[in-house]
Formats: sequence, C-alpha cells, structure tokens
Amino acid sequence: MVKPKYFLLAGGAISALISILHVILALQPTLYRHISASQESSLAQMAEQGSTSTTIATVALALIFAIWAIYAFSGARLINPLPLLRAALIAIGVIYILRALFIPTELNMALNKGYPFRFVVFSTISLVAGLLYLIGIFKQRAL
Repeated sequence: MVKPKYFLLAGGAISALISILHVILALQPTLYRHISASQESSLAQMAEQGSTSTTIATVALALIFAIWAIYAFSGARLINPLPLLRAALIAIGVIYILRALFIPTELNMALNKGYPFRFVVFSTISLVAGLLYLIGIFKQRAL
C-alpha cells in the first residue's frame, strides 16, 4: 500500500516544477510564445516587450506554487507542520481540481477549433496534482 506522504510528495514535486517554470518564464519572457494560446497573444507580446505587470504576475505565481510545494512537503512531514496545514492542503487540491474542470472544453476546442493541445495537458496536470494533494491528505486522516 502506498503511504499518504508519497501522494503529497508527488503533488509537491508538481507544484515545485510549475514554480520553476514560472521563474524561467520571468527570466526568459520570449518563452511565453510557447505556452500562450497563440504566438500573437497579448500575453506573449506584453512579456516580450518587457511588461512589468507580466513579470510581477509571473513571479507572484512562482511564489504561490512554491508555497504550495512547501505545504505539500510539510504535509508529508519532510519539514515541520505549517499553520493551517490540513485546510491549506485541501484548498490547494480543490484549486487544482477547479483548474482541471476546463479539460472537456479544452479538449473539444483542441479537436475542433485548432486550440493548442498543450492546454489540455496543463489541465490534466492540474487534475493529477489536485488528486495527489487530496488523496494524500485524506489518506493521512484515515491512519
């Protein structure tokens, strides 16, 4: 049987990788062209023009995902328990699951309207991360 901490470790690893991706985007704004809906997207253009608001938002997201990773690692008992640990892990899991609700729409748009398939992948990663957080915290409670 898989220990609950492994679910939280995996979820935390996903959050950490997403945080690192955002740090890379903040440092290399030309990479926005590869993750935005189209190469002509306003986000990609703003980032390439050195928009301060785009950089601030990207760094803020990197910090949020890093904090989420730290909470997962705390839940897995790699570090000391953080305040509101259980509530935070549940909230993080729910936020990831809410992001994943876009999967059917994105899949439909990718198959029928040429929408980039990578957004389906991003939503699927969110689903997996959310499930890892929620399974990890609820399995821990069962012990």
